[in-house]
Amino acid sequence: MAAEITKAQVDEIFPTVAKTIADALGCELDEVKRDASLIEDLGAESIDFLDLVFRLERAFKVKIPRGKIVEDARGDLPEAEFEQKGVVTEAGLARLRQFLAEVPADRFKAPLKATDIPRLFTAETFAKLVLRARAEQPAA
Repeated sequence: MAAEITKAQVDEIFPTVAKTIADALGCELDEVKRDASLIEDLGAESIDFLDLVFRLERAFKVKIPRGKIVEDARGDLPEAEFEQKGVVTEAGLARLRQFLAEVPADRFKAPLKATDIPRLFTAETFAKLVLRARAEQPAA
């Protein structure tokens, strides 16, 4: 697994990530808190995630593959063990809690539909996404 992301690393890029989120979603900058759910708190829709990822790629000059958060969250857990019939398994929930450690624990409710995983994403989730993309890129 990739190196742990530190609070200092998130602190360093969060102002830019927050501004990018505010611009993409048309909300006030002060609404973009680290633990704000992009869907529940900031009104994002799935189409907004594509725009947001595109804007973050431009702002940070990184490449973020589509579906990367869920893929990374699943890690080495086989898909059949991560979700069954569209519902995240206990093992899958445990992986999500670990991977999305920035998400308040009370948001992980079972049963969790796989299609509802994006509802968990916070502003900090996207900051970590940028940091991981940065770490995975060969140095220019």
